[in-house]
Amino acid sequence: MDSRMQQYEVKMQKSLDSLNSEYSNIRAGRANPHLLDKLTVEYYGAPSPLQSVANISVPEARVIMIQPWEASLIKEIEKAIICSDLGLTPSNDGKVIRLVFPELTEERRKDLVKDVKKKAENAKVAVRNIRRDANDGFKKLNKANELTDDELKSLEDQVQKLTDRFVNEIEKTMEAKSKEILTI
Repeated sequence: MDSRMQQYEVKMQKSLDSLNSEYSNIRAGRANPHLLDKLTVEYYGAPSPLQSVANISVPEARVIMIQPWEASLIKEIEKAIICSDLGLTPSNDGKVIRLVFPELTEERRKDLVKDVKKKAENAKVAVRNIRRDANDGFKKLNKANELTDDELKSLEDQVQKLTDRFVNEIEKTMEAKSKEILTI
């Protein structure tokens, strides 16, 4: 691949990574410990990621269990969960916190799938915008006589193949997430 293409491939990969990150925050009715990745708790006066102060496990399909390394953190962790946008109510027995995920209704599943498709469409638009920027850059180089017409055509073909590859990846990711949400 042409070295001029690498920067555009990196940008397209970032669009795909961003989509995957957004998808990991969508609750599909199953317990997914990655939903807690963005949560932080006060620990000795400093905000710390939840994973660094507690053991997180999924003992059942719809339950996340959080076992703090220090019992004094239970209130802090519960506060962080309640203040987050997870929409879950923590319960504790003095040693561990349990998050129970309610079963999703059919209507809620359909709404989530619409959201998944919208996010995928936004990612595709981002990839296509990167393609446009790449082609504009190549045309400028051609006008400045830094690229021959043949080189321009070759680079445009490469950027199109790259775009097709990433749009395909986005489609696969979207279909997998939609299937996960619709699977009861």
